[in-house]
Amino acid sequence: MDQVLLFITLGFAGGAVYAVIAASIVSLHAATGVLNFAQGSLALWGVWVVAELRDSATLVLPVGSVVLGSQPMPAWPAVALGVLSVTGLAFAAHLLVFRPLRTAPPLAQVVASVGLMLAIASLVPLRFSTDGVLAPPLLTDRTLSVAGTVINVSDLILLATALTVGVALSAYFRFTRWGVATRAAAEDELAARLTGLSPDRLAGAVWLLTGAATSLVAILAAPTLGLDPIGYMFYVLPGLAAALLARLTSIIVACVAGVAIGVLQAILLLLSTSDGWPAWAQAGLGDAVPFVIVVVALVVLGRSIPARGTLGTMRMPAVVLPRRPWRAAALLTVAAALAIGLTEGSWRFGVVTSIIMALIALSLVVLTGYLGQISLASMAFAGTGGFVLSRATMAWNVPFPVSVLLSAGVATLVGVIVGLPALRVRGAQLAVVTLAGAVAVQQVAFANPALTPFEGNLIDGPTLFGLDLAVRDGTDLTTSAFAATVVVIVGVLAMAVVRLLAGSSGRSFLAVRSNERAAASAGIDVARVKLAGFALSAFLAGVGGCLIGYSRSQLSVESFNVIVGLSVLCMAYVGGITRISGALIAGLIAPLGVLYTLLNTTLGLGHYYTLIAACALVLTAVLNPVGIAGGTSGLLHRRPPSKGRALTFSPP
Repeated sequence: MDQVLLFITLGFAGGAVYAVIAASIVSLHAATGVLNFAQGSLALWGVWVVAELRDSATLVLPVGSVVLGSQPMPAWPAVALGVLSVTGLAFAAHLLVFRPLRTAPPLAQVVASVGLMLAIASLVPLRFSTDGVLAPPLLTDRTLSVAGTVINVSDLILLATALTVGVALSAYFRFTRWGVATRAAAEDELAARLTGLSPDRLAGAVWLLTGAATSLVAILAAPTLGLDPIGYMFYVLPGLAAALLARLTSIIVACVAGVAIGVLQAILLLLSTSDGWPAWAQAGLGDAVPFVIVVVALVVLGRSIPARGTLGTMRMPAVVLPRRPWRAAALLTVAAALAIGLTEGSWRFGVVTSIIMALIALSLVVLTGYLGQISLASMAFAGTGGFVLSRATMAWNVPFPVSVLLSAGVATLVGVIVGLPALRVRGAQLAVVTLAGAVAVQQVAFANPALTPFEGNLIDGPTLFGLDLAVRDGTDLTTSAFAATVVVIVGVLAMAVVRLLAGSSGRSFLAVRSNERAAASAGIDVARVKLAGFALSAFLAGVGGCLIGYSRSQLSVESFNVIVGLSVLCMAYVGGITRISGALIAGLIAPLGVLYTLLNTTLGLGHYYTLIAACALVLTAVLNPVGIAGGTSGLLHRRPPSKGRALTFSPP
C-alpha cells in the first residue's frame, strides 16, 4: 500500500502539467473554437528559456537573444521572464495565426495548430544547447511521512498550483466582465459583435492567460519531470484527453481529469514492475492511456460536446481530378526514369524517397482531402506495414510481393481500428483521436524493446523470379532495379486511386465530405464509406512503409516517429491536400526527399528542415489553403476547369 501511495504522489507532477494544459485547451476552445495542439510546445519553450537563464543569464528569443548578466540568473526572476516570454509567444500565435483563421475550415485550424506545435518544438534544439542540461530545483526539497510513505512536498505544491490555476481560470469565465463576455461570444459571435464586444480582444486575453498559466506550472514541474527537447510537446495529448472528458466545457473537471491521468500513468508504471506482468506491456502502456481515454470520451460524449457559435466558415478548397490521367502518368514515369538515370548516391536515394513519400501523401489526399477526415496517423499506418514486413521477410520467409500485400493488409486493419471513432466524431476531435493513436502505436509497438530489438528490425531485400531487386549493391546506395520497382508500384497504385476516385466511390467520398446527413438521405452508407476511406488510406500508407523498409534494409522507431508523420501532413497540405498533384509535390518536399537532399547536401541546412516545413504549413493554412498545386493551377488556368472535374463542396 505504501508503494501505491508513493506512485500516486509521483504522478502529481505530470498530472499537474496535464491539468493546466487541459484547462488552457478548454479556455481557448471557449474563446476561439480552436483545439490548440501547440499548448504543450508553449510549455516546452518556457521550460528551456528558464533553464538557459539559470545557466547563462541569456534570454533566448525565437530570433536573437539578450544577455542579461555575467552570472546565472536567480531562480524566481528567471521564472518570471520565462512566463513572460511564453505569454508573448502565445499572444503572437493569436495575432499572426489563429485570428486570421477564425472562420477557416477545421482542417486549416488543425494543420496551423500542428504547424505551430512543430515550429516551436523544432526551434528548441536549434536555439538551446540540449545536451546534458538539467533543471535545478525550484521548490522546496522537504518531505512528509504519510502512512509510512515519504512524499515530496514539491509534488503537493505542484498539485495545489495546478488546481489553483484551474479555479482561477474558471472564476475568470464566471465572475469577470471579460470572462462573461467571452462566454457570450462563444454562444453567438454575431450577436456579441452587434452589442459592441470584440471577440478578437477577448480571445487575445485568454491566449495571454493560458500561456502564462501553462508555462508557470510546466516550469515548476521541470525539475521533477526533467528536460527533454520534445517531451512536453506530447504532453498535449493527455491534456486533450482530459479536456474532452470535460466535454470542452468545464475547466475544473478538465483539471481533475488531467491529474487523474497522471496518477493512472504512474500506477501503470508501478504495475509494470510486478511479477507476472506481460513483457510486451512493460514499456509504452502509459502512453497508450490518452488514446484509450480519448476514444472512450469521444465515443461516449462525442454527440454532447458543444460546437462554438461563429460567423460561418469558409468553404474547403476545391477537389480537382486529373484531366488526362494517362498522359500525366506517362509524363511522370518518363520524368522519374530520367531523374533516376541521371542521379546517383544520396540524390538518387532522395528521388526514390520522394516517390515513396508521394504515395504516403496520397493516402492523406484520399482520406483528408477527398473524404474530409482529418488524420494525423499516416506514418503509424506506414510503420505498421514496415514492421510487419520485417517479420514477414526475416521470420516467416514470405516472398515478395506477397510480403508487401500481407504487411499492407495488417496496416489496413490498424487503420480501420483507428478510424472507428470517425463514426461518431469529425473535424478537430478526430484529429485528436488519430494523433493519440499514432503516439500509442509508436510507444507500444515501435519503441517497445520487447517487440523492437535495440539494433532495429532487419528486412530482407525483395527478389522476383530470380531477379535481385534489393536497394544496395556493393557501394551503390540505390540500385536502378529497386528504383524501377518503386516507380512501378507507386505508379500502379496512383492510377488505381485516380480511377477509384473518378467513379462512384469518389463521388461517395465527396458527398460525405460535403454533408454527412445529406449523403445518408441520398442512400449512401456513411459509416461504410468512412471505414473504406480509412482502409484505403492505411493500405496506401502501409505499402509506402514497406517500400521505406526495403529502402533502409533496417527499421527503428525513428523511421516512423510521430514528428515525421506530422511533417508528412505538413507537406501534403502545403502541396495541396485536395489534389493528386499535391501528393506529388508533397513527395518532392517530404522528409529525406529531393528538397531535403538539396537543403542538406548542397546548402547545409538539413537540420532546419522541420522548422522550414512547419513554418510553410502555417503560412499555407493562413495565406493559401489550396496549397502549391492549387495555386499553380490557378495561375496556369484562369478559366474554371472543365465541367465534371472540379468538384467543390461545403465542409461538414
